[in-house]
Amino acid sequence: MREIFGNTSGLKSSEQQKLQNTYRRRISPQEIVSPELARHLTELSRETHRQVGVLINRKGEIEHVLVGDAHQLELPDIGRARAGQVRLRGLRLVHTHLKSEPLTKDDLTDLALLRLDLVAAIGVGPEGLPGVLHWAHLVPADDSSAALWRTESLPSVHGDQPDVQATLTALEAELNRTAAARKVSGRERAILVAVCLDGNRARAEASLAELEELSRTAGVEVIDRVLQMRREPDPRYLIGRGKLEELNLRSMQAMADVLVFDKDLTPSQGRHIAEDTSLKVLDRTQLILDIFAQRAQSADGKLQVELAQLKYRLPRLSQADEGLSRLAGGIGGRGPGETKLEIDRRRVRDRINHLEKRIEGLSRERQVRRAQRNRRDLPVISIVGYTNAGKSTLLNAITNAEVLAENKLFATLDPTSRRLRFPQEREVIITDTVGFIRDLPKDLVNAFRATLEELADASLLLHVVDAADPARDEQVEAVEGILESLELTDKPRLMVWNKADLLPPDEVEALLRTHGGVAISAQTREGLATLLAKADTTLFAEGASAAMVGM
Repeated sequence: MREIFGNTSGLKSSEQQKLQNTYRRRISPQEIVSPELARHLTELSRETHRQVGVLINRKGEIEHVLVGDAHQLELPDIGRARAGQVRLRGLRLVHTHLKSEPLTKDDLTDLALLRLDLVAAIGVGPEGLPGVLHWAHLVPADDSSAALWRTESLPSVHGDQPDVQATLTALEAELNRTAAARKVSGRERAILVAVCLDGNRARAEASLAELEELSRTAGVEVIDRVLQMRREPDPRYLIGRGKLEELNLRSMQAMADVLVFDKDLTPSQGRHIAEDTSLKVLDRTQLILDIFAQRAQSADGKLQVELAQLKYRLPRLSQADEGLSRLAGGIGGRGPGETKLEIDRRRVRDRINHLEKRIEGLSRERQVRRAQRNRRDLPVISIVGYTNAGKSTLLNAITNAEVLAENKLFATLDPTSRRLRFPQEREVIITDTVGFIRDLPKDLVNAFRATLEELADASLLLHVVDAADPARDEQVEAVEGILESLELTDKPRLMVWNKADLLPPDEVEALLRTHGGVAISAQTREGLATLLAKADTTLFAEGASAAMVGM
């Protein structure tokens, strides 16, 4: 006997038998529903005062019989949601609406997320006879603003119905064409998601714009951005359940592959969102780690990135796969032994310890090199600042170096040092460092501590700021916070307002009056002479101030 799915509690045995008999019925593959099946469903619905439905395959056979309550149906598990971006499920849902109401939001959501062939609702008439027929099917969407489905109505199931089989064949061909056109770029398509918890929408928008830049740097194609205002984060999904369903539909419509969250997700949040959407889910830290992994060139940089990635992943290893529950026993290992999950975690911890020892060795080697520089009494100038502020461009401009400088975040990952000759034959070492960013992952700061130790021996820090960025004040605050965490706030530093050529002269003057420092354009070399003169004075003049903040 085949199962009746759903709310069968309280049904009479005769009603259950009628529901069982539904499995014997068949319809033509060309029609939405036959008048005979429609009447059978509506009479059952009127008798039980519940919605009754069927899932029909393309041969016209009934695969599932469903019973709900007066307002909705719950569908059985018919396979993973988002069943491919091109092919449809091969099942249509036909069910009753007791008040002859149109298709509900739940009906249309099931249509989209489960990739059903179509969804139809038959109105139940006064005598239990079938009334109006509402139905919908998906449509190809060329952009995320277009409609995802088309809804239509027929006054009765007894009139002419559209040829469902021909409609589905044409629809899948068009979906296939649309999907092929979107795969030309070969890049992953992402929707960015931000949650504002403090009510400061402008700051959240700026952070979301920065996340878009990070995504672009990582090689991801951003197709949409979503910002939700909340008082507190949802413990399960970070965003609300309703917003997650909306995201699910939006990602289906735009054929997105990835959801990128601006805030860090807990391990359980990342797992629940991935389970509910069947999409790859990344948070801000994962995105930054991915960029660092792409950008690391030296052996030192690769070790530091791997360490940060492992520290991030360790608490996120979960026993999600049944294969992870195997026990390691056997000769020499009697008893319960270790689960595969425990073995994985132990191996990760061992690798972390190994990397930390290697990085510690690199740190000692750097200390030796720094000691040699100190014996030669060569002052060190370190360039620090927010990512993409123009640090590498500045280094290239004043030393004629050829360090990679791109309009991307974290173009520089490995530190670069060059000699710089001042007037009167004075020499210094000038070093370009990795860029900072707000909410820089703690594990990343710790992993790159060996690299950032170079700043400890600097005689002067040049804090480069993108003067034309509307978020420059927040960026300065973020850099100062990281310098404080590295215990470098007592270092002499000079504010360098780069890209000043993009601002009106009066705004540049106001900026210098308020914050001090030097206004330059590393791209056009404007202001470099003034910058070098101030740096020369700071390093070599007698009685130079030890605290250069706001020079």
